[in-house]
Amino acid sequence: MAVLTPSEVDYQSLAQRQFTLSVIIPCYNEVHTVREVLYRVLDVELAHEIVIVDDGSTDGTRDVLREVEAEALPGVRVLYHDRNRGKGAAVLTGLAATSSDVILIQDADFEYDPRDYGRLLRPIEERISPVVYGSRFLNAPRKAMNFWNMIANKSLLLVANVLYNSILSDLGTCYKVFRRDLIADMVIEAQGFEFEAEFTARILKTGTRIYEVPISYNGREWSEGKKIRWVDGLRQFWTLLKYRFVD
Repeated sequence: MAVLTPSEVDYQSLAQRQFTLSVIIPCYNEVHTVREVLYRVLDVELAHEIVIVDDGSTDGTRDVLREVEAEALPGVRVLYHDRNRGKGAAVLTGLAATSSDVILIQDADFEYDPRDYGRLLRPIEERISPVVYGSRFLNAPRKAMNFWNMIANKSLLLVANVLYNSILSDLGTCYKVFRRDLIADMVIEAQGFEFEAEFTARILKTGTRIYEVPISYNGREWSEGKKIRWVDGLRQFWTLLKYRFVD
């Protein structure tokens, strides 16, 4: 694993890069944040294509997204699931609908800041690695997690590092950036939050080393709309075991 220290990024220089970028935004019940997140992604002016996948929202998010569609913003597409199928399913729907060289996953809340895109893309631009994770634990500004959330993150991380001989600092980060050709022959099955574990396991099993860069992080509480639950942690644990010893 290699680490970049935080630095100011010249976004204009990246605008001349030799690859195209698609941003996938999986979305479920984010009526208060999804529009602003989209605008923040547009503001950094790095994505050739933005695909929002609504995963069966029931809180008015779909009404907001229809308003977004009516704006006819260049490069922005909205796709809909007829029911809630899970984050992994939403990401896979987005992947199937994109064609860019590089994919970046962006959550539809305010926990992750698109202004970090520059440092996330630089290792790919410089051909250091075909896959980059934004780490919440590498000395960048972040809001403190609650104790049990931290314990769950560290426990899963330890399991992943032991099973796959890696030294990652963040398994569950939303910010996963990768070249499309890296996953061209990869069949991903996970439909829920266990997507994070399966994707990481499959990447590491190819022998590819994941490059990490520090990102800012403003974590939500469950009362503010955070959706991952303890049972999702158990599913990720099983997923890590499954793809190490079974698949």
